[in-house]
Amino acid sequence: MAITSLLRARRFIARFRAEKRGSAAVEFAFVALPFLALLFAVLELGMVFLVSTTLQNAADAAGRKIRTGELQASGGTAATFKNSICADMSWLGSDCASNLTVDVRKFSTFAGSSADSPVTNGAIDPTKTKWEPGGAEEIVLVRAYYSWTLVTPLLNAGLQNLSNGKRLIQTTVTFRNEPWGT
Repeated sequence: MAITSLLRARRFIARFRAEKRGSAAVEFAFVALPFLALLFAVLELGMVFLVSTTLQNAADAAGRKIRTGELQASGGTAATFKNSICADMSWLGSDCASNLTVDVRKFSTFAGSSADSPVTNGAIDPTKTKWEPGGAEEIVLVRAYYSWTLVTPLLNAGLQNLSNGKRLIQTTVTFRNEPWGT
């Protein structure tokens, strides 16, 4: 009895090895998962670059309102400045306001126009940001930080720099305000 079941098992394995039908499906199954993971990683990395470029352009446009004195003359606040940046990033939807942090500071020289990072223990610390748009002919440093949620597991390990699994995308604009009112 044991010998016949052993012979049957050998014949089944031999037939299984000789069979070629379905090999393409099996090979595709081996290749599909790594290919899809790589494809999604490339798409997500492209989104990170797109958000970064959009944030830079939005900060430049909003910074122009400070540089020309338009924001100061209208009594603009950090919230209106933030809304101005979010208006240029409207394709991100309503999440912009909750994921965006702005830091605007005035300095006396370009050489001294630097500030510490507002990230503490993997999170943005709002107490390390300021709202000082400056007056006419003052040097202003504008920094905008956007927290982007990463989806692809491979990129989480490589790109994550906040403790909540997000990537901090930042941009900086430095300029001297125009001599408005003179």
